[in-house]
Amino acid sequence: MEQAELRQLIQEVVKKYLDALYVPVGVSNRHIHVTREDLDILYGKGYELKKMKDLKQPGEFAAEETLEVKTPKGSFKKVRILGPLRKATQVELSLSDGFTLGVAIPIRESGKIENSGSVTLVGPKGEVTLPVGAIAAHRHIHMPPEVAEKYGLKNGDLVDVEKEGSRGLTFKDVLLRVSDKYALEMHLDLDEANAGNIRSGDLLKVIKH
Repeated sequence: MEQAELRQLIQEVVKKYLDALYVPVGVSNRHIHVTREDLDILYGKGYELKKMKDLKQPGEFAAEETLEVKTPKGSFKKVRILGPLRKATQVELSLSDGFTLGVAIPIRESGKIENSGSVTLVGPKGEVTLPVGAIAAHRHIHMPPEVAEKYGLKNGDLVDVEKEGSRGLTFKDVLLRVSDKYALEMHLDLDEANAGNIRSGDLLKVIKH
């Protein structure tokens, strides 16, 4: 190979690497989103969530408050509530959590809880049995519009995401959620993260279909 060809090849490889999109990971443990009505039952009328810490997504936070999530076959105590309040109460679990609770939980985009799992939430003032609401979140990436535009992506696209190095793997069909309200972050549950020895803050490579 001539020197000029070799130099051009090296430049193309370097450009491809520098132009690659890497996304930071946020590993999500089981958690709960609640409505005003259900929080009134669980913690008392008019109760307000107390912020423990801000999350990476603007306006979202981990609350000090926790609930027990139970079924006739098992339970998890001290499952954290995430704020702010939502229009529908939703419990996000891993598939392994579903086995422990003995309930079938579908893999769904957040908010799509039709025909999902049933669990009971227990708080200090009362309990709420959800006929639906327990899901395993579809793996997804929060992305601001300027990043999506730069890489030719749009809301609702599916991409593959590669974890390089030790226990390398590729997550297929990761959903893009694009909004000016989002910070760049990929969300995985504990099952998915443990499969690839992934920790919050790790960078994974996005591969367009």
